[in-house]
This record gives sequence, C-alpha cells and structure tokens, in this order.
Amino acid sequence: MVGTDGGRVRPRPPLVGSLAVVACALAGAYAAVLVVLLPAQVAALAPDDKVRALGFVSTLSFALTIAAQPLVGALSDRTRGRHGRRVPWAVGGALAAAVALLCLGEASSVAALAALWVVAQVALNALDVATSAVVPDEVPAPRRGRAYGLIGLGAVTGGAVAVLTVGRATDRPGTAYAAVALVVVLATAAFVVVDGRRRRAGDAAPPPVVAAQAPFWRGLLVDPRRERRFTEAFVSRLLFVLAYHLVYQYQLYVLTDHVGLPAPEAGRVVGVLTATAFGAILVSVLVTGWWSDRVGTRTPFLVGSCALLAAALLVPVAVPTVAGMAVFAVLKGLAFGAHVASGTALVTEVLPEGGASAGKDLGLYNVATNVPQTLAPALAAVVIAQLGGYAALFATASAVAVLALVVGVRLARGTRRPADDHADRVPVADATST
Repeated sequence: MVGTDGGRVRPRPPLVGSLAVVACALAGAYAAVLVVLLPAQVAALAPDDKVRALGFVSTLSFALTIAAQPLVGALSDRTRGRHGRRVPWAVGGALAAAVALLCLGEASSVAALAALWVVAQVALNALDVATSAVVPDEVPAPRRGRAYGLIGLGAVTGGAVAVLTVGRATDRPGTAYAAVALVVVLATAAFVVVDGRRRRAGDAAPPPVVAAQAPFWRGLLVDPRRERRFTEAFVSRLLFVLAYHLVYQYQLYVLTDHVGLPAPEAGRVVGVLTATAFGAILVSVLVTGWWSDRVGTRTPFLVGSCALLAAALLVPVAVPTVAGMAVFAVLKGLAFGAHVASGTALVTEVLPEGGASAGKDLGLYNVATNVPQTLAPALAAVVIAQLGGYAALFATASAVAVLALVVGVRLARGTRRPADDHADRVPVADATST
C-alpha cells in the first residue's frame, strides 16, 4: 500500500528493497570477478607473468569503461517509453553482462579475458547507473538516507558473500561465472517486476520538466562554476575514497612489515580485521542513513565521516600493534558506512538542473569512486618507497582525508535542503529564468 510523508505520496518500500537486491548482485559480481575469478584465471593462463598480465587486464578495463556510467546515464535520461527512463537500460545491461560473464568462464587467453571483461564491466556499469538514478527519480529527499543505507547494506553484503562463496569454486570458473550471471539477471528481474507493479498502480513520479536539452555530447559535462555544490560533493567523495584505498590493498604488508607479524599469522589477522570492518560498515550505513533523514541534513555526517577517517588512519602510526589495527578497522568501517549513506544521499539533493539529468550526473559522481580506487595502489607504492614506509602512507592518507573534510565543510556552508519530492520540484525552465 502506498504510504505518505506529510501528505505527500512516497514510493512503496519494495522499490528500495529491489534496488538493494540489485546492489547486492552488482557488488557480488565485481567482488567475485576482481578478487577471485579473474586473478585465478590469469594465474592459470600466464603463470610466469601473472602480475603484469593482471595489471594489463585491470588497467585496460578501467581505461575503456571510465566513461560508461555518464554515457549510459545520459542516454537513459533521454529515454522515453511506457517502462520509464531506467528499466530498458537496466535490462539491457543485465542481459549483456550475463552473456559476457558466461563467455569469460570459457576464455582461453589473457587477451580474451581483457576484451570480455571490458564488455562485462560496461554492461554492469549500465545496470548500476540505471538503477542508481531511480532513487532521485522516485524517492522523496527526506527518505533518501534510509534508502541509500539499505542499498549500501545490500552492496556490502553482496561483496562479502561473493568472495566467501566463489572462492571455493576457482577450479570451476565456468560454473562460478554462470552463477554470477544468473544472480545479476534474477536481481534485475526482481527490480523490473516491482517497478512494473508500481507503474501500473500509478505510483511512478513523472520526469522533471526541462526547458530544453543541451546537445548530447556537451550535456555529458557539468560546469563546475555553475554547479559548485555538486562539484564540491564530487571532490569530497574523490578525496575520501582515495584516502580510504591508499591503505586498503596494503593491509597484509602493513601487518608483516609495520606491525611485525609473521606471514601466516598476518593472513589470519587480515581476515579478522576485514570481518570487523564489515560489521562496522553495516551498522554505520544503516544508522547514519536513518539518522540523517531524522535530523533533515546530510553534511554533518559527511564532514564527520571525513574527520573520523583522518583520525582512524593515525591510529596504526601511534599504536603499531594488532590492537591498534583492530581499532583502525572499526573506525574506518564506521567512517566508510557514514560516507556511503550520507554522501550519496546528499549528492542527489545537489544534482544539476534539479535532477533532470540524474542518470548522467550520478554517473559522473561515480567516477569519483572509480578513479581513486584504481590510482590508489600505484600512489601508495610511491609513498611507501619514497617517503618513509607505512607510517608515511598512513600519514599521507590522513592528510588526504583532511582535504576531503575541508571540501565537505565548504559544501556544508552552501547547501540548502531541496524540495522534498517531485511535486515540490521547481521546473528547470522556471528556475533558470529568474
């Protein structure tokens, strides 16, 4: 049954639940392929050159797919039909990804792996941005914190479950890829069914009114001078993710070379720390999403998450022990969960043109997550080698988190609460003519 917020119609809860299922499937697909399946296949196909070969596959796929989300998002913004703007692209992305994943299971060369993973990643990005844009399209602003909290919970759970389950099937890559493809298709089907029922019931919000659309290629960009708040949200996310991932992939080496654990024990402790951080993220993403809705603002949580991460990154420097690393895991998990819930909800409230091009703009915003994850390992290697080891790495990451905090404070000073839902949204034609 349709609920209300202050007399305004809000989407049925199953809509957000179906989006959380899709997020779970997407995160599971990425984790299964990138963490388990792809490295195992590369090692089998090029055992004497596996590090370079895996770097080639990862770098190529990133270079060729970085523009996928803004491009697909822009196309979905301009799509019209009885299924809405997002469903056709979500379905197309899921089906294309499933085919590519099935083919990946049969790849017989590193070149084939690279080509097929590019196709699969573009398709998964299409599904990702199409479903992500449903939230600003359909969920009232006062409820987006809880919505992104639930979606973040799905993503974190999907990634963890995928690594644990697919890790047992590395000797059967075809079966593992087929299972991942099936989960992606079924999750997308669940979203399509829920969205279809909602549309038949008349609950879908109409697209925002736009006076005129810019030429397609020019419309892919955002003018940072005109859209200062969106730009600051983008920069804050980029810096936060960079700070987080500067240390993320080096935790095993931190335990052996900085803390001083023997390799076997370090491997066991990494698993415990990962589980600890996972639990902290789950708690934080749910509590922060609900709380930011409750108080009616996001920026204190965004700024707080940056401050908490900056402090957390200094703990292993001051306390280079397993206990210090455990405290670090809890604090960084709380910071990450808060940033995911509050930051993502906040950016939907500062989208250019009142959210008329939500698909394209969320695709651009996601670049702030993808780019630093890719660059962080290489930058971390330079810091470790040139600036004094792992203590310098933690200090550098903390400084980057402080920069994210500074940008967040600037954003907080200029952010006002937007209209609560589509009924209150000012059409772009009217808003720009004053």
